[in-house]
Amino acid sequence: MQQTAPVSRARVRLNRVLTYLSKPQNAILLALGIVLTFSTIAPMISILVDTVSVHVGSVDSHYTGLTEGYTLYNWIDLFTGRLARVNLWTPLLNSVLLSVFSCVGAIVYGGMFAYLVTRTNMRFKKYLSSIFIFPYIMPQWTLAVIWQNLFDSNAVTGTSDGLLAAIFGVRMPLWWCEGLFPSVVVLSLHYAPFAYILIGGIFRNMDANLEEAASIMGTPRLKIFARVTLPLVKPAVLSTVLLVFSSAMGSYPVPHYLNLTTLCTKYVQMGEKRAGEASILAVIMILFGVLILIVNQRTTSGRQSYTTVTGKSGQISLVNLGRAGKWLVTALFCLTTFFTGILPIILFAIETFLPNPGDYSFIRNGVAGNLTAKWWMTSENITENGMYGQKGILFNEAIWGAFKGTLIVAVCCAFIAGTIGLLVGYCVSKNRRSKWAAYVNSMAFLPYLMPSLAVGVAFFVFGSSMGIFNTYLLLVLAGVVKYIPFASRSALSSMMQLSGEIEEAAIIQDIPWRKRMLNIIIPIQKSSIISGYLLPFITCVRELTLFMLLCSQTKIITTMLDYFDEMGLYAFSSGINLILIVFILVCNTLINKLTGASIDSGIGGGN
Repeated sequence: MQQTAPVSRARVRLNRVLTYLSKPQNAILLALGIVLTFSTIAPMISILVDTVSVHVGSVDSHYTGLTEGYTLYNWIDLFTGRLARVNLWTPLLNSVLLSVFSCVGAIVYGGMFAYLVTRTNMRFKKYLSSIFIFPYIMPQWTLAVIWQNLFDSNAVTGTSDGLLAAIFGVRMPLWWCEGLFPSVVVLSLHYAPFAYILIGGIFRNMDANLEEAASIMGTPRLKIFARVTLPLVKPAVLSTVLLVFSSAMGSYPVPHYLNLTTLCTKYVQMGEKRAGEASILAVIMILFGVLILIVNQRTTSGRQSYTTVTGKSGQISLVNLGRAGKWLVTALFCLTTFFTGILPIILFAIETFLPNPGDYSFIRNGVAGNLTAKWWMTSENITENGMYGQKGILFNEAIWGAFKGTLIVAVCCAFIAGTIGLLVGYCVSKNRRSKWAAYVNSMAFLPYLMPSLAVGVAFFVFGSSMGIFNTYLLLVLAGVVKYIPFASRSALSSMMQLSGEIEEAAIIQDIPWRKRMLNIIIPIQKSSIISGYLLPFITCVRELTLFMLLCSQTKIITTMLDYFDEMGLYAFSSGINLILIVFILVCNTLINKLTGASIDSGIGGGN
């Protein structure tokens, strides 16, 4: 009888590894895990090391007498020094208050609008639904600038008069013009579409029988809303809180424009003199992102069920607001959405034709001749006074060069982030019970929950040490890491909808993986996959906070806008704002045409 030769353990393990890697989704998942770990963790390690490093010319070098090496001076001085309250505790408190109140405002405003669109007989739902999401599509600082243009006055804020002060002589108090209150209002309006999309989706799919059963029992309508309806939207409310809190925590433009000191604005103010302490502020913001991720995992892994879609009747009974009520509510939201969606475009356009900032004399006097087109049409920079050596927007090579740079970064970020996100979604859906897949999915989503400025700081330290500061490469690296979650979440949700039988049939036919992806999987879910590429593109075009530390102010269009604001050339910054808004709205329209759906489809916008 012939005996089989014994096989060594090493050979067995090698065969298991080769068998595991023979499946494309496993090999790709392993590679993605390594790449995402390096791209996400390495910048964080760099910034953590920077907090204990000695910076020549900074306060840590001055007070320790060191020119190199490591020290804990930055940590001790920031937390216990005489400037601890100014540099840490006050900005930290303002950041937390801004994030918390922005969450409340976004949920109340967006959730109420979602309920009215999906569960009542309010009029003009399609129009209002489309305009309601404008603030999120627009750059974050848009409403902050509009707030300034409306309410600022020379007597109160020391700046040029806004529209109310210039025309009607109305001067709002300082707390209304700048600080915590206007920052909360602006961010609440900006992130309300988050709540509308997330909460509205649940309201849309909620079975009316749940509420009708309570109504049959004689339960008052208010109690039904509090005990039945609201508990069912708890997951969407929690998701909104997590997303808005992290986004508001990392907001730089809004507090910057509205003069609120937060961790983000304090980091920029510290500059090179307190570089180590500034890095500690970034670490604190990163810790908030990690905490949010932990909370998200804890809350979504519970046993409590929030099922709203079942095999039973899914009818929706609309609440009757009454003949006068439905028109009153419609008029109210038409007014608010006009101020948040349409007025910014009008005011930015007007600002570009004013001879001087805040000069609204053409309205008071009814003389259109007081307007000027010099900010657009000046083709030389010598004879025209008051333009500080700049050509008009249409002829300004620096502006269009920066816009070209933005498009280069946006296209590269969209292509790389979209492709990686697609592969993450595919591989994770194929390995749903794998711990490694869960790890890769968390690594892909973690940068989204971290404040943009914190991610920017991490890549600033990393890029400076690697010698790639102020290059498109660094901007693309930061953008890809930050925007992968857009593509991965979109791809994952679409891949989870695909039955495994579809790909198994192709495998039986011995069709290679590349052809299965290109000819079967991608065509079936092309709408979601295209969105996974185009969402990073649009977000990258309007990004300022992430990129502001990574390049010069003339490299991309958003940093150039910030430069013109610092110079006081508000006509140029308003013109760039207008260009960005129009460009983004055009791109969003193209997305709708290509994918056959709008961002608010399925919620109630089509009714």
